[in-house]
Amino acid sequence: MNRQRVLALLERVAAGAMAPGAAADALSLAPSESLGFATIDHHRALRQGYPEVIFAPGKTVDQVVTIAERIEERGDGCLVTRAESHVRSALLARFPRARVNDVARTVLVAGPSGGGSEAGPGQVLIVTAGTSDLPVAEEAAETALALGCTVARLTDVGVAGIHRLLAGQGQLADAAVVIVVAGMDGALPSVVGGLVRSPVIAVPTSVGYGASFGGIAALLTMINSCAAGVTVVNIDNGFGAGMAAARILCGQRA
Repeated sequence: MNRQRVLALLERVAAGAMAPGAAADALSLAPSESLGFATIDHHRALRQGYPEVIFAPGKTVDQVVTIAERIEERGDGCLVTRAESHVRSALLARFPRARVNDVARTVLVAGPSGGGSEAGPGQVLIVTAGTSDLPVAEEAAETALALGCTVARLTDVGVAGIHRLLAGQGQLADAAVVIVVAGMDGALPSVVGGLVRSPVIAVPTSVGYGASFGGIAALLTMINSCAAGVTVVNIDNGFGAGMAAARILCGQRA
């Protein structure tokens, strides 16, 4: 149950096309549903603009598919993240219209109403330091797309060849929000933060050699950025960055 469908119900009641009792019945569906192995928050879309996102690791294939089914049956779209190939295959078999991104390891199951996201206008630009950062960058992109954002990409423009980034200044200037994904030394978000006026969300990745400590080095670099206003999410958390970007745009719309 999302905001658009609630407003549609209320408008039908106001127009006399639906009895108040029938609207109350439609709204009285339990806000949560227990499946034994999971408790689904069916009113999250109403509160936050998008339904629960399914984090696939640690769940069986049947559990992931069942949760997706229950969310989809209520008319909501459903994004599944970190889904391995056998999970993606099972979801695609159950939902043939689903959008699968093998690089991001995501599956987007569209609800009957198309999802009903509430993101505002403006473009999210995903800037990737290296090709090895693409899985995290694509997770951010798919998350932002699921929430209704317009997404563009600027790929493999890390500081080892900074002229590549400077060649994309037009895209940087046009972006309403910039997500910068980088591993290794994690320096790219500071450079981007010094070039743009839009919000910059930095995503450290676990890409790198031993002294990168699985992304901790990049995380510390980004947290200590000298570029004012750079915000940092957790290591490899493309989902969190995409969600934050969509909420920034939603706030701009309001």
